[in-house]
Amino acid sequence: MSPFPFFFFFIIIIIFFLPSSYSTHYPYNYALHIDCGSLSNSTDIFNTTWLSDRYFTNGAISVVSEPLHFQHPQEKTLRYFPISSGKKNCYVIPNLPLGRYQLRTFTVYDNYDGKSHTPSFDVSVEGNIVFQWRSPWHETISRAGAYSDLFFTVNDDVADICFYSIATDSPVIASLEITQIDPYSYLVNDTSILVNYGRFSSGSGQWGPGFTNDTDRFARSWQSDIDFRVSGRINGGKIKSITAIRNVVNVDEAPNYFPLKLYQSAVTVIGEGGEYLEYNLPVDAKLDYLLWFHFAEIDASVNKAGKRVFDVLVNGENVSRVDIYKEVGSFAAYDFKYVVKNLTSTELSVRLEPIVGAPVICGLENYAIIPSDLKTLPQQVVAMKALKESLRVPDRMGWNGDPCAPTTWDAWEGVTCRTTKNGSLVISQIDLGSQGLKGYISDQIGLLSNLVSLNLSSNSLGGSLPWGLGQKSLVKLDLSNNKFTGSLSDSLASSTLRIVFLNGNELEGQVPEELLSIGVHGGAIDLSGNKGLCGGPTLPDCPLFWSKNGLSTTGKVAIGISCLVFICVVLLVAYICYKRRQNDYDFGLPHEMMSLAAKRNRYQRQKSLMTLEMESQHAKGFIPTYNAT
Repeated sequence: MSPFPFFFFFIIIIIFFLPSSYSTHYPYNYALHIDCGSLSNSTDIFNTTWLSDRYFTNGAISVVSEPLHFQHPQEKTLRYFPISSGKKNCYVIPNLPLGRYQLRTFTVYDNYDGKSHTPSFDVSVEGNIVFQWRSPWHETISRAGAYSDLFFTVNDDVADICFYSIATDSPVIASLEITQIDPYSYLVNDTSILVNYGRFSSGSGQWGPGFTNDTDRFARSWQSDIDFRVSGRINGGKIKSITAIRNVVNVDEAPNYFPLKLYQSAVTVIGEGGEYLEYNLPVDAKLDYLLWFHFAEIDASVNKAGKRVFDVLVNGENVSRVDIYKEVGSFAAYDFKYVVKNLTSTELSVRLEPIVGAPVICGLENYAIIPSDLKTLPQQVVAMKALKESLRVPDRMGWNGDPCAPTTWDAWEGVTCRTTKNGSLVISQIDLGSQGLKGYISDQIGLLSNLVSLNLSSNSLGGSLPWGLGQKSLVKLDLSNNKFTGSLSDSLASSTLRIVFLNGNELEGQVPEELLSIGVHGGAIDLSGNKGLCGGPTLPDCPLFWSKNGLSTTGKVAIGISCLVFICVVLLVAYICYKRRQNDYDFGLPHEMMSLAAKRNRYQRQKSLMTLEMESQHAKGFIPTYNAT
């Protein structure tokens, strides 16, 4: 028998019994590490490449006051932002694959500015406030810094991380990391952001990116549970750490890819019985929280169901009874989640109470569910970004992120927003007069269907006026003192337009009568300074064949008739020439002349025959005699 069937059977067996961590293909490889304030790239002790500072919109660089106090280069430099309104202080990360990401930041003060006063500022991601740093910071955080992370979704290939000062202090950031993760991971809904309020691993020290070389596909860092543990002692009991004697299975699997190391250690409590484990997690009130519990039965002495059973209580409420061996057996990962709704206190209590044996836990995660703030209508965001490009809006004006969100921050400079009845944000006013703009008005402005007032006066804008400029919502239009060319579109004759200033441009053609009626009905209109305009009360009369759009209908008809006459003349001349050429080459003769020619031809043939016969007789010596008839 051929050995090949045995070989393939052997391969299949190997693949089947491989641990899941080796057989799982991880398709999300995008990662970006920015060393804020750094002028050069670097590589840390964990072989992570950090890029020099980039993608910022504002600010300056500095270093902490005591660099030797920090282990990693990316913790020693920082970028601080000036006091400003709106979204002028941002990192705008471009060209991101659409999907879900983890954002991780390192924030430190360390008296870099010599003021001995920690700043107060907010941080927003994709238009949602996620971090709120309030002065004074905790002394250890101010001195040594703090890592913060969250999960969010990118829907437009750009991530906007913005900093907003609420006092007189400059926002600061030392490093920024973005890692792509599974789009279905930690999924609560499609729009919420999950902010890490505590993530610990039991029975181990702190590990993960920035602390150890241990692998976590999501770049999660894990604290020691000691930082959250309240008490494990009742009736003389005490905490005991346990370690797995072999690898745990069902790890590193989609969509959350919890790492193997998380389940290789755990804590339990030993004593005379009745001992529990309890953790207190710091939180903010009036938010929902997502808890992820991680368990594995790594005690070889627990070898059947019912031998270790315990209840999980959250703020005194029994949320689950756990028998790990019954659920997954031994040395296998077991996880479940629980959502705490509308928490009213600033502390979240988790207690594991024994039913049979002693409770055990490998880890716990706690995330605040940040609901999505109101957003500007997507089509209006498209329009505003198009205007940003076409008008060449300078960076100093802070046109970054969502034009209107977060709602607690100022909108883009020169932009006014309002909330519609259905809970969306829309653009109602744009005021960019005297800003040194040198571009043109994008056609996308027609998407701003709620725009009431547009002021682009006293700039150097050019090009023609787009058709979409005359949406029905527009009441005030001031484009005076620019370099606009072309004619005035009928779309400007909006029934709601009451104030129109187009003076000081290079417009031409006849002014629409509907636009002129604005002044008649109590509005204001100024078209002066446009040498090519005609037809208004203060403008010269238009030529006979000239209208608001250039040539009038009469002029166009006259030109059309002239062209038709010209074509007819050309065709007539061509016909005459054709007939003349036919006459030049036609040799046909009258019938009488044809008959005479035929008789002459017969006579010539008879004469030739007679001559030939005479020559023949003469050659024979005989001269014939011809009788006259």
